[in-house]
Amino acid sequence: MNTIQTLLLVLQAIVAVCLIGFILIQHGKGADAGAAFGSGASSTVFGARGTGNFLSRTTAVLAILFLGNSLLLGYLATEAIKQQRSLMEKETGVVIEKPATEEPAPVQNTQNAPVSDVPALPE
Repeated sequence: MNTIQTLLLVLQAIVAVCLIGFILIQHGKGADAGAAFGSGASSTVFGARGTGNFLSRTTAVLAILFLGNSLLLGYLATEAIKQQRSLMEKETGVVIEKPATEEPAPVQNTQNAPVSDVPALPE
């Protein structure tokens, strides 16, 4: 589930950047009036009206992708929250320790010093 969210987030970022780019490339409503009076904008690759249709349709498709992806990411986020359980609902396992049946073997003292739990300093 985490990989799907990561892929959708990357797709969301790419679509957002492309959407911003296509919006900035488009001409405003006042630019069409300049093209009618012989402005240099009319001699484009797509013609005077070709870019408007192409850019507006591409912007609409990118906007639909962005909206759908946003809704899907929101749905996945709420489902992930619903699946998490609180600490009160989680079952806790009880650990039962068995009592030691044998006493540990005593530490052999090679230096005739009293045996203690404190480790000795290295020499």
